[in-house]
Amino acid sequence: MEPTPESLLRKTLRAFAPYKPGTSVDEVRRRYGIEHPVKLSQNENPLGSSPRALEAMRGIAALSDYVADDHRGIKARLAERYGLGPEHVILGHGSNELVQLTFSAFVDAGDDAVMAKPTFALFKKDSDIFGARAIEVPLKDGVHDLTGMLAAVTPRTKLVFVCDPNNPTGTRVEPAALADFATRLPAGVLLVLDQAYREFMDAGGSEGVDILKRRSATLVLRTASKIYGLAAVRFGYGYSSPEVVAWMNSVRLPFNVARPAAVAVLAALDDAEFIARSIANNEEGKKYLQDEFARLGLHVYPTAANFVSVEVPVEADVAYGELLERGIIVRSGDGLGTPRRLRVSIGTSAENRSFIEALETLLTRWRARPAVGSVR
Repeated sequence: MEPTPESLLRKTLRAFAPYKPGTSVDEVRRRYGIEHPVKLSQNENPLGSSPRALEAMRGIAALSDYVADDHRGIKARLAERYGLGPEHVILGHGSNELVQLTFSAFVDAGDDAVMAKPTFALFKKDSDIFGARAIEVPLKDGVHDLTGMLAAVTPRTKLVFVCDPNNPTGTRVEPAALADFATRLPAGVLLVLDQAYREFMDAGGSEGVDILKRRSATLVLRTASKIYGLAAVRFGYGYSSPEVVAWMNSVRLPFNVARPAAVAVLAALDDAEFIARSIANNEEGKKYLQDEFARLGLHVYPTAANFVSVEVPVEADVAYGELLERGIIVRSGDGLGTPRRLRVSIGTSAENRSFIEALETLLTRWRARPAVGSVR
């Protein structure tokens, strides 16, 4: 059979590669013979899933019929937290789908989308897919440069993305600065606040819905993957004005949220005990890791999320590979736009200790090598 001609593929996609997830636990077991690898690479909840969510999914009697597509009950629950109505809520197959729906509904080829660099990779990727021009504004000390982003807005700008806390650095913006930034954006620009890690922020962090209430051209994205431990069921949600939600729904595929996901999330919303344990574990782990990095003389950005971005004295891919050989799975910053940094999920106490022990063992060897400089 002759190969399919590459000319069929859209020109903008010819340099694209499929998403490559982090190394799996099974792969480390097979490759290195390590029975119990420590996975700190995908910002998952180290305590597992909400027990209430798991129990609710066990109660599903059948999967043979299509569910009602509007999921009004769960929308009402999500909305009432902030004094909104269900018409302010959009649901998706993960918040990733909601980013794509935003481009589908609002972006024409040739429009601009402003974002930080580095930030969540799908903002740039979807810009390229939809023929938009991605205007990337470098971070300052790991934090969004809101002044620079405002200056990058043009008459062609349709979307402005702020990932708060930012992935992959874990940093957050100051609420007053973000509120001022929102008021200065032109009314015809949709401000997209990606707050996938909002639950892990300290009390002083920004609440995106507060900005939405003052500025209707705002979309606040959230997810059930992190705090509720439901990454596998793929459930994201967003808050916006009824008009923005209606326009996004007009391009949404029907039945994009499966019944198990809706059932699990509805139960997880009431699992206060699991949420509290998850936050407490994260705070304990964050302090431990930050203290250990200080002891080891390693720079780390202050994190408001459930992961840290730490600088290492060798190339990130080298550090990632040598940790992998010891059964510690992290993410190399070389593929995330943060060279010579590792993105490390905050795990359980035991997992965090295992990571630090392996890291400290390797540091002596790394520091004996020629210096490669510092990138911040």
